[in-house]
Amino acid sequence: MPTLRIVFLGTAELACPILEAIAGATDFQIVGVVTQPDRPKGRDLHLLPPPVKELAMRLGLPVFQPDRLRSEGAVQAFAQWHPDLILVTAYGQILPPSVLALPAFGCLNVHASLLPKYRGAAPIQWALLNDEAETGVTIMKMDEGLDTGPILSQQATPISPADDAQTLHDRLAQFGARLLLSTLPDYLAGKIAARPQPAEGVTHAPKIHKENGRLDWRLPARVLWNQVRALTPWPGAFTYQAAQPQPQLLKIWQTEIAESLSGAPGEVLRADSGGLIVACGRNALRILELQREGKRRLNARTFLAGSDLQPGQILG
Repeated sequence: MPTLRIVFLGTAELACPILEAIAGATDFQIVGVVTQPDRPKGRDLHLLPPPVKELAMRLGLPVFQPDRLRSEGAVQAFAQWHPDLILVTAYGQILPPSVLALPAFGCLNVHASLLPKYRGAAPIQWALLNDEAETGVTIMKMDEGLDTGPILSQQATPISPADDAQTLHDRLAQFGARLLLSTLPDYLAGKIAARPQPAEGVTHAPKIHKENGRLDWRLPARVLWNQVRALTPWPGAFTYQAAQPQPQLLKIWQTEIAESLSGAPGEVLRADSGGLIVACGRNALRILELQREGKRRLNARTFLAGSDLQPGQILG
């Protein structure tokens, strides 16, 4: 069989191990990489390339960065590559019918959830936010919907108490690369029958925004513990300490549940060498690592040594 011509679409870091795995496989030729345009980032708003572009350039692969896949120029670029297969991971746009119809073997997506759960942009974060016991990756054949296509293969992994969005992201990226490489031979040989996603159990994972990180201390400690895990490292969970001339933002990096303690929601119950504990709507949260805005990330004991945070103060 001739070497398979592949166009790869991806933007986020999640897609990089998958792109690298396909690029290293001798049976495939990546004829083009499509990713989102460079975006302004940081305080100085410098234009920065997405992670997939940086990797593609290191690998010597041609890169195309259209604003919209539905534009005539974008579709023509795809057609000129004559792809046999299109692979998509964490790209950020839905493929139009004109692109879906191009490759003989269709378009496959590597999605970081056990579909039909968590269709959408942020499946890793929402699995943690919703206190799921497991998640995984799905290889699916794409259709015109948002993560609605039939399933080729799946692999599950338990979510441990030590996991946050970063550790889960890294594990699922590796799972996705291995699962895709093991699925492709049988798929291309016609040995896998794609199965429709069940109608039951559909959930969605909308995009996460910075404001999703603010902790509402009226909620149970377990909910806030999951929120911290789900939003680490981005956008980060945060709260405010009363101060003049304006409240000070505190970014919360790591916590654990203190089940035997309670108080008014947001009340600092302890702030000494024994730790930093804040009351929640049910139980309390022990803050293990935190960061004042513009300062370094610190463990609670070091933070408190240079802080005026006292028991009885209310965070919010």
